[in-house]
Amino acid sequence: MPGPTLADVARAAEVSTATVSHALNGTGRLADSTRRRVREVATMLGYGSQRTPRTGKILGVAVTTYAGSAWNFFDVPYFARLLTVATATAHAHGYALTILPATCGAETPWHTLTVDGMLLLDSPTDDPVLRALRARGIPLVFDGRPVDPRPGDVWVDNDHTATTREVLGHLAASGARRIALHAGYGDEHYTRAVTRAYEQWCHEHGRTPLVVTFDPYDAPGHGFDAVFAARACDAVYTVYDRGGRQVLAAAARHGLRIPDDLLLVCASEDQAYAENDPSVSTVTLHPATIAETAVTALVSRLSPTTTPPPPPGALTVPAVLHPRRSSRGRARLACTRPGG
Repeated sequence: MPGPTLADVARAAEVSTATVSHALNGTGRLADSTRRRVREVATMLGYGSQRTPRTGKILGVAVTTYAGSAWNFFDVPYFARLLTVATATAHAHGYALTILPATCGAETPWHTLTVDGMLLLDSPTDDPVLRALRARGIPLVFDGRPVDPRPGDVWVDNDHTATTREVLGHLAASGARRIALHAGYGDEHYTRAVTRAYEQWCHEHGRTPLVVTFDPYDAPGHGFDAVFAARACDAVYTVYDRGGRQVLAAAARHGLRIPDDLLLVCASEDQAYAENDPSVSTVTLHPATIAETAVTALVSRLSPTTTPPPPPGALTVPAVLHPRRSSRGRARLACTRPGG
């Protein structure tokens, strides 16, 4: 049965066929709202699902949580490592790997992108890219649990609940009485799972949760100014690569010594943290293993007769806490705030 036509999309979106063509191909002078609306209508109708030929040799990778933001994957150690290993794994299986720029996340005409399968990293709630790819029937594997998984979906992830509880337990054993969580930037499963585990742990241990919102552009760590000025916490678990440096900068500005006044753990693949003075405790999410597992799973979905595909659901890669000087026990300056 033939799929919807350009005219079908035009009628549903109440625009001309020329406008539909410009919207889907990124040409012409259209209002952003019109371009988005036409693409949404095309996605809902499933337009393009039969139009793009498969090559049998191309995989795609996209990070869609921060779609449209101007950032470089390779500036973030986690993504740099993951994408390097994903490329090597794809090549080992005889596939090319297309890595889509972050700035294209919200604008690429996903209805016509020529790929045989896609690896989606950190797909957020109501992800338009995911909707477009599902409408086209493109085989998918996720890095991070999709918000609304369907039967047959496969994703590779860490056990963020277990990891968060391990970190909090480690900080508490080192003397922390009021632990702040530095998170809440994205709307992907990682952020929500860590935050939920943190709040549950605080509830179980009679602690008052304190979540400081991460801002990737806040290099001086001003997000901590009010918290540190009030001595509202004596430990921080920051769940993004850059977060550790933000905490260090803010602590220095407020005269907090690490680890004497403030304990710190950062989820990061950046080896520079181990060389810091004092060395910073880190959690590795093992992006290389995630990449190899995810790409291999995607290839197996494309060539099931060669490699048996994995069962639907989660493929779990254990995260590992590396305790260093920044979070080890020492003489504590106790918090005096209520709930501390």
